[in-house]
Amino acid sequence: MTFNKGSLILVDYTSKVKDTSEVFETTIEEEAKKHSFHDPNIKYQPKLISVGESWVIKGLDEALENTSVGDKTTVEVSSDKGFGERDSGKVRMIPLRKLGEDAEKVSIGDTIEVDNKKGIVRFIGSGRIKIDYNHRFAGKTILYDINVLKELKSDEDKITGILKKNLPVEDEKILFNNKDKILDIIIPQEIFRAENLPIIKHFIQMDLFKFVLGLEKITFSETYEKPDTKKETKQESKIKDSKK
Repeated sequence: MTFNKGSLILVDYTSKVKDTSEVFETTIEEEAKKHSFHDPNIKYQPKLISVGESWVIKGLDEALENTSVGDKTTVEVSSDKGFGERDSGKVRMIPLRKLGEDAEKVSIGDTIEVDNKKGIVRFIGSGRIKIDYNHRFAGKTILYDINVLKELKSDEDKITGILKKNLPVEDEKILFNNKDKILDIIIPQEIFRAENLPIIKHFIQMDLFKFVLGLEKITFSETYEKPDTKKETKQESKIKDSKK
């Protein structure tokens, strides 16, 4: 059975450029290591997608509408439904001196920011630098190897999926209590001071109220424990002993 618009699903995928076979994104940690772009700061996990609501690029989104749980297939996405066509108007030549002290550090292929826009350096010479503001994969056909793992139907699954998507912590640290239309989410201590925590909370509550029907109230709990002064004193003693 295919999905309805707004169905929440979990999908594993690996994406690559068709004409070069360059793999550039994956939800699977082993694949990232295999293709040498593993990032220890990324939380590799199946991607949560609301089908037909532009959570992924258009071509992939349209293809997912015609899949079912358990499907493993390759989706081909043309540039017009992917990262767009190349636009020559987005390629600019500027004086190298505009980069100031950073001019000597820049190499061809680097991604830099000029005038609050990020672009790729395509040429350096004669005191000038060519910057391409097109998307890295503009004009390219992209292949997605996908595995549709699960549709989230129960409130418990939807809440868990949304929290995993938004909270940058290990799964075992994601805790909540859903009772009598009130959801209490326990904020992990390690992100208490995260600068973007208010934004994280905002997107969590938006998704939860949209997908968990009947939910009337959401609270975010932060629990602080008094430091164990005895334990600290013992630690300080060990440090002092080591200096003797």
